[in-house]
Amino acid sequence: MGQAELLGVMMATETTTREPEFEVRHHDSFGLRLQHVLHANPVLGPLAVLVVAIIAFSIVNPRFFSAPNLSLVLAQVTVIATLALGQTLIILTAGIDLSVGAIAVFSSILMANFATKAGMPGFLALILGLLCGTAMGAVNGFLVTRIKLPPFIVTLGTLTIFFSLNAVVSNSETVRGSDMPDLMTWTGTTIPIGGFRLTYGSIIMLLLFAYFFYALRSTSWGKHVYATGDDIEAARLAGIRTNRVLFSVYTIAGLLYAIGGWILIGRLASASPNVGVDYNLDSITAVVLGGTSLFGGRGGVLGTLIGALIVGVFRNGLQLGGVEVVWQGFAVGLLVLVAVSLDQWIRKVKT
Repeated sequence: MGQAELLGVMMATETTTREPEFEVRHHDSFGLRLQHVLHANPVLGPLAVLVVAIIAFSIVNPRFFSAPNLSLVLAQVTVIATLALGQTLIILTAGIDLSVGAIAVFSSILMANFATKAGMPGFLALILGLLCGTAMGAVNGFLVTRIKLPPFIVTLGTLTIFFSLNAVVSNSETVRGSDMPDLMTWTGTTIPIGGFRLTYGSIIMLLLFAYFFYALRSTSWGKHVYATGDDIEAARLAGIRTNRVLFSVYTIAGLLYAIGGWILIGRLASASPNVGVDYNLDSITAVVLGGTSLFGGRGGVLGTLIGALIVGVFRNGLQLGGVEVVWQGFAVGLLVLVAVSLDQWIRKVKT
């Protein structure tokens, strides 16, 4: 073989062996760019899922996109979204709260009993109920920050305690809305907007999300919450009083759960001690689907609102499509696994 022929073979070999390397590098570069985009904007992924789901279910059943049905979806997710807002604050600090449903339901029972059995005016019964929910959140915060117990163990214990106290106080009896002052059920009152009907409970929920969106992005408290969740030891060394931040987060979450309990009364037109069993998992599901990392320090309340809407849209859309309830739960569970896997992949961008 001559020198020119040998050089041609070597160049051809080099060309064929380098092509796959270029394709891999090109693919990796796109993946890295996508990682960076999703890491900087966690809300983009959930928003894309929500839009695709709405379009898909509207094609499957045109009734899905009707004003009455969309009103129903928003009303159904209002309570869970409010509870998930408090859960978001805690998960942002790398914690978890399993007592969400217990605090919300117990607060609603206390409000109802203050107004009926104790004969208090509606406003006073509401304020005392909100204070009780706040105190329950403060108990969680005290045990986490002062006794140094893990959030999972603390809230698992208070979950049982608050549900037990709920059964004792209520005597397992439902308080009818007609027996309570109008203020107790006011959150379930609807405002007609064309064919769309918006409840006052939904308005309260949206205002809460707007406030905490601002607080987390534009206040020193919000920045301290993110810093504590990202690396609590580094935050402490930077001068942040991490115990105070954690205590405030659990206390505020308790208040939000109590507000969720008030909205729940309006939603059901009663105060029932037998609801809220799935609220813990539903709130965590909304937070995870919304792009907030279970490891803390990344995410936000806007994503949580979208996550709650995703759950509501999927359940409503699958129901309109004639899918059985068990498979609706399967679909939501699958979404959670995908969301957590995506979060793990996105977090690798840091390293």
